[in-house]
Amino acid sequence: MLPQLISSTFSWLRDEVSAKAENALISILAAGPIPQHVAFILDGNRRYARSKGMQVKQGHTDGFYTLRKMLEICMKLNVRCVSAYAFSIENFKRSSDEVTALMDLAEEKLLELCRRGDILDQYGIRLVVVGHRDMLPERVLAAAEKAENMTKNNNKAIFNLCMPYTSRDEITTAVHRAIQSRLDDDADDTDITEGEIEAHLMTSIAGSPPLDILVRSSGVKRLSDYMLWQCSEDTQLQFSSTYWPEFGLLDFAPIILDYQRKVWFKV
Repeated sequence: MLPQLISSTFSWLRDEVSAKAENALISILAAGPIPQHVAFILDGNRRYARSKGMQVKQGHTDGFYTLRKMLEICMKLNVRCVSAYAFSIENFKRSSDEVTALMDLAEEKLLELCRRGDILDQYGIRLVVVGHRDMLPERVLAAAEKAENMTKNNNKAIFNLCMPYTSRDEITTAVHRAIQSRLDDDADDTDITEGEIEAHLMTSIAGSPPLDILVRSSGVKRLSDYMLWQCSEDTQLQFSSTYWPEFGLLDFAPIILDYQRKVWFKV
């Protein structure tokens, strides 16, 4: 009994020290220029699970907890908008068991986010599900719409949960909407401008600011059809070798410092 008590006491002290150190580091980072919009490609869940001898489903579950953690870190840093590539349209090509497990997890966690006092409520975050929503199972779509409805009046930050999403689909949809808008207005000028397409992007409709940083975990260096339009100009692309479920503040801090260095250098 005594060894267990000592062990739990040291564990509590370690967590307390870790939390205080983390908050101190966040305070230091927050003193410099902070990006308004950060996007994450949540890569490496399956490889992480296999490396730990876990089921793939557990890797995705751990990845969700990392997403919550990083969302909270971004809020403490006063990042205005966070986007997460949670599920690609291409992911529907995976095994039916894995797709079902991912949809079950999405439904569970979306409903969890709806709870009063949860992270969205705590930080005044408006949730927006970005993507080809009609591809979602009805139960997942219902959970997504519930979360969106419950947070629609939150105005301190935006959380774009991109699922099921690809950038090509977003751009194609924006072009269709821009054309339809012209047709509805009976405009004589039928030339569609770049600005009109950008205004009809799902992230623009959600009110997202320009994308400052795009982060991909797991060491893979490609965009995988994510926010290709948004990161075509001044976005800083950052690639981390850490699997997403293990990604944390110590991986993110150098990315923020690099952003700050580039901002200061530009000035």
